[in-house]
Amino acid sequence: MNALSPLLAAGTPVDWWFVFKFNGAAFPCVESQEPDPGIFGGTPMDYGGGLSLNYACASSASASLQMGTGYLGTSLNDPLGATFNQIYQGSCNYVLWNDQFNNDPMPNEDSPWGHSKGVLAWDNTGAGFVIQVSTPSWPASGNAKYPRKTDGNTLGCVHDDDSMVSQHFFALSLTAADVATILAGLVNASVVTKPGDLQIVNAGGPANLQALAKNLGALSPGKTLMTQVLSSGVTFISKPSLLHVPPWQMVSAQLGSLPIRVANWWADPMIYSTTAATPVKCWEPTLGQPGEVQIATSGTWQGKSIGLQGGEGTTFNHAKVGVSLLTARPLCIFGDMNQQGTLDGDGKGLDASCASSQNGRGGTFYVLQNQALFQSLTGLLSGTSAPVQPVAAGTEEHRFTPAPET
Repeated sequence: MNALSPLLAAGTPVDWWFVFKFNGAAFPCVESQEPDPGIFGGTPMDYGGGLSLNYACASSASASLQMGTGYLGTSLNDPLGATFNQIYQGSCNYVLWNDQFNNDPMPNEDSPWGHSKGVLAWDNTGAGFVIQVSTPSWPASGNAKYPRKTDGNTLGCVHDDDSMVSQHFFALSLTAADVATILAGLVNASVVTKPGDLQIVNAGGPANLQALAKNLGALSPGKTLMTQVLSSGVTFISKPSLLHVPPWQMVSAQLGSLPIRVANWWADPMIYSTTAATPVKCWEPTLGQPGEVQIATSGTWQGKSIGLQGGEGTTFNHAKVGVSLLTARPLCIFGDMNQQGTLDGDGKGLDASCASSQNGRGGTFYVLQNQALFQSLTGLLSGTSAPVQPVAAGTEEHRFTPAPET
């Protein structure tokens, strides 16, 4: 176990953890119970009763999703707070990236920049961890010595961390070789960051990692999908912006035409659910063929229905998570990207019209095989689905029922 590691709480290291933060309609917080000031800076925002920092968590120590204790990211007793604290109050190397920093320290960036958010940390040997996040504008300072100038840096204390809607977080322990792979993938995905700005990048340690980090903060000229199995067995996928294909069909194809079910910020321009027979004209043949891709529009937790579409307000979702539809392949997928864009463009293949929305942006994905988490995540995503084509007025959405355990 690395000294620098994902933590369930202070002093409790694990190999990985996954968190699904609920939206404000399903599991609202008592806003007056938020710590003030926030542990990483800022004061609680007034969400008018619509805030949620309640969450479900799974880890390598206990892989079935369970309701978390306390409010996420607000103390050393929750996985996000304890893990990020090692960076913010520590002396490690780090890179933070986010396409929605909201001018502190960088302006927001749209296509063709990567639609990716997260933090990577490593020690002087090069070993460390990554946290994939889906939250706009969080985190945006990697060390207490370099605080944000105009905003908070604690969940619930940021002007635009979208704490009303659902979000996801995935942390994974990394060897030095893994850290190099992730840095190369971030370069490939054109993530938004700024080497030289110590608020978000402090890239020391081994010379090869320093060299890789210097390539960050630029648009990648590459068009090649990057896939690498990390030392943990987790598969890491990096999509370059210039590979103009629908992102979750790309993931399905990369996993051997795996049929998958996906929750994301599903909003205009919508890519509807697809079957294995749905033609995808915005495609690179070397990727293989995608299988079925269901778009989850609602899920279920503790008997409550949870909205999983994109939109402003307390009933919506910004997490980007997927699950295999084959019980024989219990894969869980955590991503940066939404099902927004186009399958067809103008029907002429990989041209400029295929670059619509997320098709024309970079991003990363982590694929974890774990039976217990797979079963929990399948249950969480159980609900209604987007149709294969737009639904006519007055008709019902398809309802998804998970396959029985085998």
